[in-house]
Amino acid sequence: MKLIESTKIKEKAYIEKLENGLTVIIIPKENTNKKYVIWGTHFGSIDNRFIEPKNKEEVFVPDGVAHFLEHKMFEQENGRNSLDVLMSLGVDANAYTTNNHTAYLFGTTNNFYEALDELMDYVQHPYFTDENVEKEKGIISQEIGMYDDDPGWQLYMNALDCMYKQNAVKIDIAGTVESISKIDKDVLYKCYNTFYNPSNMVLVVCGDFKTENILQEIKNRIVEKENQGEIQRIYPESEKGLNKKYKESSMQVSKPIFLIGFKDENLGKEKVKRHIAIEILMNMLVGKSSELYQKMYKDGLLLAPLDMDYEFTNNYAHVMLTGQSKDPEKIKEELLKQIQKLKENMNEEYFNRIKKKVYGDYVVEYNDVADIARMFLSDYFKGINSFDYIEEYNTVTIDYTKEILSEIFDEKNLVMSVIKSK
Repeated sequence: MKLIESTKIKEKAYIEKLENGLTVIIIPKENTNKKYVIWGTHFGSIDNRFIEPKNKEEVFVPDGVAHFLEHKMFEQENGRNSLDVLMSLGVDANAYTTNNHTAYLFGTTNNFYEALDELMDYVQHPYFTDENVEKEKGIISQEIGMYDDDPGWQLYMNALDCMYKQNAVKIDIAGTVESISKIDKDVLYKCYNTFYNPSNMVLVVCGDFKTENILQEIKNRIVEKENQGEIQRIYPESEKGLNKKYKESSMQVSKPIFLIGFKDENLGKEKVKRHIAIEILMNMLVGKSSELYQKMYKDGLLLAPLDMDYEFTNNYAHVMLTGQSKDPEKIKEELLKQIQKLKENMNEEYFNRIKKKVYGDYVVEYNDVADIARMFLSDYFKGINSFDYIEEYNTVTIDYTKEILSEIFDEKNLVMSVIKSK
């Protein structure tokens, strides 16, 4: 078992790759009653074209399959719904699908091993029939309709459409009513057998465990499967430039909502160091203590701090700043001025203060077993050791941060998505 640790925050994680290829990550957290498990597969909405490992045939599946499969995994052959079973045990259970992975999880203080039995049973025993797949189409069609009516989701999807021409990140995670109509049980089993192979999965547990004991408990519940090795995924060629600069829609909102995005085209380059610098820059530019936010709040342009996010994988990367304002164009104009100002003079004292704040945010994540487990899973699929954010923090200098500012926060990389009131 491989030990990784961060001496700075006195945290450890143990990683074991089982014979069948499953990666198990155990993060012991003493003096906590809560235990958390998350079991993820490296299969998300962007994985709609791949080479089947066994017969080496190219497969193209309808948009929304990963999400559809996540919905169907809870239904069991004996008529039970595993989510209901987990809830009846008093555990907080859920599942979700992202662009690059799907995850099944629960957190609890009681009935842990009974819940682990159920989780590891349903994830390893899919049950798809013509009837239950058809029934699910109606449920997911309603969900798609809800997202179509959600201004925040449309704002986000429009921004992605602005940034990318062909990249699969533009695909709605749930697909469309038309695309899911093409899904049948054979498609689901094909995707399950390909992507739910242990060699493509990671199971993370966090809580007050004895490492060897919990590892053995996991091994006891594993259904033996052959390690199929690497899956060859087929993605569109990486693209340069933007698809469009601006997209606007009209929906039921009290005041316009906007998203200002910056596309980052240097994929895979110093991922962690780059991410830390971007977090610092977002806070310096529009964080709650920033000069720009204070000014816009005082002028009534903003009533609340912007949501700030940097999303990235090996296939896409972008900064997103989201908020609500009566004048989104003015926000963009003021932001570009502030970026130029920061390029001309980055105050070292302010930089160091924000850098410490960002470090504090990273440390706080280690207070909660759910945050820790989700972070390790998500980072693993990006090829990152989560402790690197703590360990590489000091390598992020003001000069390096200035380089990232010039490289990413540039008008040529900027898109804007706006939802105006009808």
